[in-house]
Amino acid sequence: MGIAQIVATVLAGAVTLVAVVLAVRAVMSMIAVIRLGKPDPTRSGDRGLRTRTMLKETLGHTRMLKWTAIGAAHWFVMVSFMILFLLVVEAYFEVVDPEGGLPIVGHWTIYGLVTEVIGALGLVGISYLIYRRQRDKNKKRSRFTGSTMWQGYFVEAVIIGVLICGFLIRGFKVANDTFEFPTWATPISHGVGALLPAAADGPTWVALVKLCISMGWLITIALNVTMGVAWHRFLAFFNIFFKRSPEKPAGSGLGALKPMMSEGKPLDFEEADPEKDQFGVAQVEQFTWKGLLDFSTCTECGRCQSQCPAWNTAKPLSPKLLVLSLRDNAYAKAPYLLAGGGKDLTGEEKATEEQLKGVDVLALAEAERPLIGGADENGIIDPDVLWSCTTCGACVEQCPVDIEHVDHIVDMRRYQVLIESNFPAEAGVMLRNLENKGNPWGAPQNTREDWTKGLDFEIKRVGEADFDYLFWVGCAGAFEDRAKKTTRAVATLLHEAGVDFAILGEGETCSGDPARRIGNEFVFQMLAQQNVETLQEANVKKIVATCPHCFNTLGNEYEQLGLKVEVVHHTQLLAHLVKEGKLTPVQPIEGDVTYHDPCYLGRHNRVFEAPREVLGEAANLVEMPRNQERSFCCGAGGARMWMEEKIGKRINVERTEEALATGAKTIAVGCPFCYTMIGDGVTGKGEQENVEVIDVASVLLRSIKGDKTSA
Repeated sequence: MGIAQIVATVLAGAVTLVAVVLAVRAVMSMIAVIRLGKPDPTRSGDRGLRTRTMLKETLGHTRMLKWTAIGAAHWFVMVSFMILFLLVVEAYFEVVDPEGGLPIVGHWTIYGLVTEVIGALGLVGISYLIYRRQRDKNKKRSRFTGSTMWQGYFVEAVIIGVLICGFLIRGFKVANDTFEFPTWATPISHGVGALLPAAADGPTWVALVKLCISMGWLITIALNVTMGVAWHRFLAFFNIFFKRSPEKPAGSGLGALKPMMSEGKPLDFEEADPEKDQFGVAQVEQFTWKGLLDFSTCTECGRCQSQCPAWNTAKPLSPKLLVLSLRDNAYAKAPYLLAGGGKDLTGEEKATEEQLKGVDVLALAEAERPLIGGADENGIIDPDVLWSCTTCGACVEQCPVDIEHVDHIVDMRRYQVLIESNFPAEAGVMLRNLENKGNPWGAPQNTREDWTKGLDFEIKRVGEADFDYLFWVGCAGAFEDRAKKTTRAVATLLHEAGVDFAILGEGETCSGDPARRIGNEFVFQMLAQQNVETLQEANVKKIVATCPHCFNTLGNEYEQLGLKVEVVHHTQLLAHLVKEGKLTPVQPIEGDVTYHDPCYLGRHNRVFEAPREVLGEAANLVEMPRNQERSFCCGAGGARMWMEEKIGKRINVERTEEALATGAKTIAVGCPFCYTMIGDGVTGKGEQENVEVIDVASVLLRSIKGDKTSA
């Protein structure tokens, strides 16, 4: 060992020691912060399935590859990062011996070939990602808006630096005639070697530079525990492993909202006490530990932001910035919390002055900030941010590390509604109507069957006779004029196909979806329990629903209350009936048709093909650019149907413009809320005489009857 190797070894050892000590301290700090969260016992079941899902989503890049070029580039960078680890380990041998390398494996030609290929593709991948970041960062409301850009540049520079050092080390070995891999396996290394002079200590000094770059990276992220763009390389595996529904496909939306929890258990409102039980989230430490892991894992990539209907219509909500605000609050507040600080459910301080006397003044100041509050209150999350969410699930669909934005937003809403009674005033009318009338419109219960008037056939009522399907009409389908057309069309089609169905009539009440999405879990539970009892008494086995919100609530959320029943959307049943030959389209409707995917049918429940199969039999279907899992929300979800849209461009107008741009004469929908929102959008654009908005069922009925007036 020469003097160069001695110096390089000492320096490499010193920088590594500092980096490892700081990294261990950082990891312990992050674990301590995450453990501040509330318990969630639902996250550890079926570890085999969770492991398989985690490996599939990470190694398969199942979400990232939805953006093909970026996903492929990121996959090569991810794999190259894994290879970098081997090359960094190899560098320790190279600082000691310029001819050294990894024991055993490092001498295999296949190792030389694989590291050469992955290193080259990693350079190509990171170069493409840098190009895209530079190209997209200055666009209006870019997905990078609000991201900490220097961190991204730093990580990219580190990867490029280490990969280049790897090729330089090999190049010096080629120049020194000490490289053992053949040209066919390592052509780039041999090409670099042809350009370099022979230098016996060259590999040692470059290996030292590579180690300094790598350990400099580790030191930097250790000193910045909120640097998600770097830490997600480790945390993403855990965040995906602990996802809420490992059996669902990657990016399958949320489906059911999680029930309101208190100390890890679902809250029973018959026994709940607001002085003992947690009603929603009022402080960042009241999120579960998985929530705090979510916030820590965020990569700041902005994919959620790029898809968010609120952000894309100039509203203040960005799912990314919301998560980053919660993350920064959690880590800034952590010294106070770890010292024993915190507020009990009555708002009283739990810690003594003695416990808090050594806590940094900045942490104490952070602890006093309200979780929800405007700029004048120094709030963490602005109320306009909280209430702009439509719960469409686009953020969850796109997030490559499985962050559960919608759950966190609804948890914060729950506290604001149930404890603070602080929510948009106009939504109060809807909640009162739900409590007093059993529907958000406040319509008399004895008018629920008015839509049946004028039908030329009788409809069974539950209790009168046996039936196969319960037709869940829904509040919109019973009371809203446009939605009534869909209800009558579906009933007519089921009758034509010989489906044995019945309705609850006045026995039906709202499923509770708008109450739950706005955060009023109490009203949701009241309505849901009433419906569950009704359905159980009627011995209902199968339900067909026209409203995706009812479809989602009945099929996914009532299971939390003990009801297990098969629920299908009307487009699914109609598609089945067409395939079986029980419904036969005769005449295609005039002009092209474009289809708007409802969020709660498509993204949340993966029903994409059935409505398209029905439309394909009855019309010429043209797609909007944003369709299926990337469909753009109509703006009515998350109880936004009953709130004024005062900020930015109206979401329904944005979607309507996209539909009109297809040139279609008919916009088909599969949801009564979408029917209203897109219909209003068409009217607002003055196109109501040229373009019609109707449900998929009405399109099919017209094709069967050959008469526009039939639907």
